[in-house]
Amino acid sequence: MLSVFRNMFRIPDLRNKILFTLFIFAIYRLGAAIPTPGVDLDRVQQFAAQSSTSGFVGLINLFSGGALETLSVFALGIMPYITASIIMQLLGVVIPRLQALQEEGDAGRKVITQWTRYITVGLALIQSTSFTFLFHSGQFTGGIDLIPDYTVRNVLTIIITMTAGTALIMWLGELITQRGIGNGMSLIIFVSIVSQLPSQLGILQANSNTGQFVSVLLLMLVLTIGIIFIDQGQRRIPIQFSRRVRGRRMLGGQSTYIPLKVNMAGVIPVIFATSIMYFPVLVGSMLPATGWGQAVRDWIDANLTSASAGGLSPTLPYMFTLGLLVVFFSYFYTAIQFDPERQAETIQRQGGFIPGIRPGRQTVGYLQQVLSRITLPGSMYLAVVAIAPSFLGWLWNIPVGLSGVSVLIVAGVALETMKQIESQLMMRNYEGFLR
Repeated sequence: MLSVFRNMFRIPDLRNKILFTLFIFAIYRLGAAIPTPGVDLDRVQQFAAQSSTSGFVGLINLFSGGALETLSVFALGIMPYITASIIMQLLGVVIPRLQALQEEGDAGRKVITQWTRYITVGLALIQSTSFTFLFHSGQFTGGIDLIPDYTVRNVLTIIITMTAGTALIMWLGELITQRGIGNGMSLIIFVSIVSQLPSQLGILQANSNTGQFVSVLLLMLVLTIGIIFIDQGQRRIPIQFSRRVRGRRMLGGQSTYIPLKVNMAGVIPVIFATSIMYFPVLVGSMLPATGWGQAVRDWIDANLTSASAGGLSPTLPYMFTLGLLVVFFSYFYTAIQFDPERQAETIQRQGGFIPGIRPGRQTVGYLQQVLSRITLPGSMYLAVVAIAPSFLGWLWNIPVGLSGVSVLIVAGVALETMKQIESQLMMRNYEGFLR
């Protein structure tokens, strides 16, 4: 592993990609430290000093790299883009036009990407408007009014600034994907979470005893090892190609395999599920503060937020719902990534077959059965990892900011990025690496 880090800087092209990615990281972290015009900086610092890492604010703050609690220009983070991606993925299953675009290759993906950008900007406008109201009312800030000058001009300035910040983050992520190394959006989330690790550890240590602190760290280590093990696991489906005679040449006859990963969806289900979980809070914030609106808001706070009222730990309904969503999105995203019918058609068209399975519908049924069986343990493990640290927090009533979501994203993105680096080293036949 150390040789990979050393050798990847010896190839000029790969070195430039890595340095460019690090440069984008620096710009992102700089933007996370620049406050939004129109907010009271003294009150923002007061709120940041007393804010916890649990609850709705803690979730968004984690994904924005601490930008939300300081109300910086990147306060919304990458969450609007993630939400827009979820919407487009869901619509792609039910709208034939989107399905056709997904099958058109690069041209169709460009159209879908453009629509995703438009939805991202629209969601950023809605979320920034909601945040300006919430931070003015003091609902999520402990009664601290972060925007005392709540005029139309000031509010519009804050909304436009936050929306532009989200658009800039989206552009930075696309730059990393195109000119850097790895998936830009995933790496931005990775940097956001890693930047919060020191403060998360400090808060955990301050609110727990030595035994609890060590137990949480050991759990994180065990979960990380399990994530690596599950990520590497795969089921290999053997494929045999029949022999064909073309002229004087004998073609085919080779055997290969289709590698089906146990966790084919990666960290995407956890990101999707976590994003969905903060929708009820946004909806509740728009309801009336009295009567039925307050009753609905209280029910959401008690059951669908990552911290109960007056508590430091997530609620059991929140953890149960999060686990179910992780399992659902694991199957959903796996179905998008791997289409058994298309795969069976490709195998048959190339003259191949699975030994013991007839081509056509039987091959489709066999691939669906295998995919469902290997996706189940992978999705269940993702759910366990996502809620296990939160369960310890609920058991001991301590703020475990180092959630399973954080561990999954950090470990998953790090593994995927290292695989891309290794593949680029191998494509260039780097002799020192291949030894």
